[in-house]
Amino acid sequence: MRRDGAENRERILLAAEHVFGTGGAAASTEEIARQAKVGVATVFRHFPTKQDLIEATAVRYLQKLEEQLRLLIDEADPGRAFVSLVQTLVSTGATKMTLLNLLHTDGQGLSEPVTAAVHTFYDAIQQVLERAQAAGAARPDATVQDVSVLVRALAHVVPLVADAAVDRAVKIVLDGLGATG
Repeated sequence: MRRDGAENRERILLAAEHVFGTGGAAASTEEIARQAKVGVATVFRHFPTKQDLIEATAVRYLQKLEEQLRLLIDEADPGRAFVSLVQTLVSTGATKMTLLNLLHTDGQGLSEPVTAAVHTFYDAIQQVLERAQAAGAARPDATVQDVSVLVRALAHVVPLVADAAVDRAVKIVLDGLGATG
């Protein structure tokens, strides 16, 4: 892909992340093109269908989050890394959930690239959690599913309540998970 094509693709995916994250299924390809500063034809040249665009956006978003979580795996303090993990997942969860929910609207299930990105993402969460548990900085019986359920619940309310309330709720959840750090 030529450099200008790659730059257009990246701008489209950044715009799609924002537009889908805020507009959900009602998000328009025209608005994505406008925010990316490209024509609608350019969007469709890169992504022939809206579903292709949603999938590429979801994969890119999950890969971005997974890269952030991989940095936490190497954090010197596993407890602090786990706290950062939960805070990151809560702050980014609404967009992630919206993108993944959009993928389930066609009844076909997730494509292989999306499934692979989801598995890699959850693997990074698992590694951060296991390090925190090994250091005594998280409940030994906590699972990735537990963390995921709690984070999803908090992420749903992030756009609806004041930051201070979300911060308190995150601290309560972290206390329940036995997080130290």
